[in-house]
This record gives sequence, C-alpha cells and structure tokens, in this order.
Amino acid sequence: MLHDELGYPGWMSWNDRLAQHHELIVPMQPGYGQTPRVDWIRSYRDLAGFYARMLREQGWAGCPVIGFSAGAFIAAEMAAACPDLFSRMVLVGPLGLRPTEGEIFDFLAVTIRTHVAATVSNVDAPEFGRIYGGDMTPEQFEAFEDARAETARIGWEPFMFNDSLAHHLQGVGDLPALLVRGTADLIAPRGCISAYESAIPNHTVVEIPGAGHRPEIEDPDAFLAAVTNFLGV
Repeated sequence: MLHDELGYPGWMSWNDRLAQHHELIVPMQPGYGQTPRVDWIRSYRDLAGFYARMLREQGWAGCPVIGFSAGAFIAAEMAAACPDLFSRMVLVGPLGLRPTEGEIFDFLAVTIRTHVAATVSNVDAPEFGRIYGGDMTPEQFEAFEDARAETARIGWEPFMFNDSLAHHLQGVGDLPALLVRGTADLIAPRGCISAYESAIPNHTVVEIPGAGHRPEIEDPDAFLAAVTNFLGV
C-alpha cells in the first residue's frame, strides 16, 4: 500500500478488514514521519525507482498494490517502468496524469486545514473525524507540513502529473488495474480517471457515489467490495 501526499494516517477500519485475508505492507515515503528525506529523489519517477528497488530487494515483486492519490502516481510510474513488479494494481483517486478535463486541485496553495477538509465530501464521516477531527496538535501540524513540503519538492512543476507517464503506461500490457474514484472528489477531477482509462489497456473503473478523495474512509463498505472483488477475495 502506497500512502497519499499527506502520509499514512494510521491503521483504519478498512485496513483491519482487508488484513483478514491479505498481509498489508505500508512503507512510509522518505521525508514523511520519522523517515529521512532522500536528497537524490527529485521527482515521482525517482521515487518510483526507489520503491521498485525496495520491492526487488525484499522479495515482494509480483504482489498486488493499492496506491492512494500521490501513492497511485508512484504505483503507476513503477508499473510503467516494469509491469512485472505487480500482479494487480488498485489506483484510488489517482494523480500522475494530466486530466483530460478539469484541473488537479492546488492543495499546496491553501492551508493544511483547508487541504485536509477538501479530501472528503463529508467532514462528519466517523472515520475522518476519528483520524483528522478535533484540534490538530502541533506535532500533527508539523507532520502534515513536512509532508506537503516534500510533495512540493518532488511534484511541484508540473503539478502532480508527468506528461510522459501516459505513453509509458501503454506498455503495461495485460496488467489488471482497478481505478477507484469518489464522485464528489475535489482533489482529482473525473478527467484524471479518463486519462488513466486511455493509458492503461486492461482497466476497470469503480465510482463510489457521494464520496470524496478518500472513499476508503467515507464509504469503506463500497470501497472494500470493489477492492476485494478485484483482488479475488
């Protein structure tokens, strides 16, 4: 599992349910949390190469992957470079491709509170409230801003997409990909999914009504139904 541009928020209910049938490996991206930044990583393609080496060295090549937002960007870059790294690929609210219509929300131009709130269509969703609700501690604020600073460093220009990625993805062959999007996603427009549909030959699209950029939090039942059906469990 590759987390999004805000980092991994901790174990969630959908993690617990999926872990009943799968081992979940959740690496923390360099520059996030207590993980030191790797200076030579200057782009999401560099980061994908870093993770690809990690998979090979750990003997994890050939596993399925779930990538969220910027994590989906990383997974797509990895698959484009070496389709055999993954058996299946789930991309949730994926960034990484220039939208065919609309624009990726410039979340770095707003405050962290506005950014976090924009990731869901309903800030009263129980899981969202448990993880992100209440007063933000100084430590959490600092962690979010560190994450946003690293995102800006490697994804600023062009903003959270790579124009060559679509061309490379056309070579992934029969690698199965599930594209998941909440219909009320304010971060990644529908045009991001359309771009991936055009680029990946073997894809399935699931749209979760009313959910925002975090369907796994806002509608975990629908999210897990789509993912487990795709993974065959």
